[in-house]
Amino acid sequence: MNILIINCGSSSLKYQLIDTDTKAVLAKGICERIGIEGSKLTHEPKGKDELVVEKPMKDHQVAVDMVMKALLHEEFGVIKDISEISAVGHRVLHGSKYYSDPVLIDENVKKVIEECFDLGPLHNPPNLTGIKACEAAMPGIPQVAVFDTAFHQTMPEKAYRYAIPNEYYEKYGIRRYGFHGTSHSYVSKRTLEISGLDPNNSKIIVAHLGNGASISAVVNGKCVDTSMGLTPLEGLIMGTRSGDIDAGVVQYIANKEKKSVDEVLDILNKQSGMLGMSEISSDFRDVYKAEVAGNHNAKVANEAFVYRVAKYIGSYVAAMNGIDALVFTAGVGENDGLKRWEICEYLGYLGVKLEDSQMKLRGEEALISTPDSKVKVYVVPTNEELSIAQQTYSLVK
Repeated sequence: MNILIINCGSSSLKYQLIDTDTKAVLAKGICERIGIEGSKLTHEPKGKDELVVEKPMKDHQVAVDMVMKALLHEEFGVIKDISEISAVGHRVLHGSKYYSDPVLIDENVKKVIEECFDLGPLHNPPNLTGIKACEAAMPGIPQVAVFDTAFHQTMPEKAYRYAIPNEYYEKYGIRRYGFHGTSHSYVSKRTLEISGLDPNNSKIIVAHLGNGASISAVVNGKCVDTSMGLTPLEGLIMGTRSGDIDAGVVQYIANKEKKSVDEVLDILNKQSGMLGMSEISSDFRDVYKAEVAGNHNAKVANEAFVYRVAKYIGSYVAAMNGIDALVFTAGVGENDGLKRWEICEYLGYLGVKLEDSQMKLRGEEALISTPDSKVKVYVVPTNEELSIAQQTYSLVK
């Protein structure tokens, strides 16, 4: 079954056409600068040359139409008719408390996505726009929403509630939701497959470490806690996000700098994290190079990132009352052997021991702990698109 995966941003549209029988990516691509001058489609069909189309895209409807033309292209296409697409799986950021599983999209689902605009202002509006565009371009083909928050909806109330007046939870749904759900779901399930652990008696911590970063605690395949909260700002230090911070800092900066709350939150989301601490870059590789060159701020930023990750792992070991496996994924987790080593140095009390060879491992699935390590440590490359395709398939097959 061919599943088309759509991931819409405010001015972009990423896509993959996946054969769920073979897990092969038949084609993938991106529409960039939608609604902005210089729009471009880059289409990469399996076994064929890349196709680049520079053409104005005034909205996501035009972008979806261009994607369909690329998939059906006589020379660069991979299908001959739209009917060869069995379903479309949409990555949707926020489903609030309403959805813990993928769902066939109807008017009620679209209404919930719209009601969550306040919770996901940068993502939910273009997600809904992409859904409507696909409905218009592919009438009759099932459309499925896979929510980034869904995997974390199994958290118990003690884990997702904030200690704020109850009325704000009841009126506005202010609570912890978590993100990167498709990644945490895929990686935790894949870890169960390769580790030999009992799915009904397992405790796994997934460290999704990249420019956006989060950690989840997974007991018997179900998420019981995760580091991101109402928004992706909570939790670990990230590329440009501050992660956990005293809420009083917002008021303090606002008063001192004569800024609004929105302006301060913009700073915490876009100018903080590794970028803000190092004053070098949001890219971990650039910050590391600066540290090696003797930059003190870069050194502190790297150390703080590792420290924060190790603290969360420790807290989740306590929350689960044990751990069977620790898994690294995403850009930093999959490719940075030094960061993995530095994090695991904090975990000696758990009996964690890594193979020296893991330092050179990049982007490959592997067991990286030694045979005598008391906790199995893995690298499992994430595949969010395949996860969305599989979840979509399970709903429409």
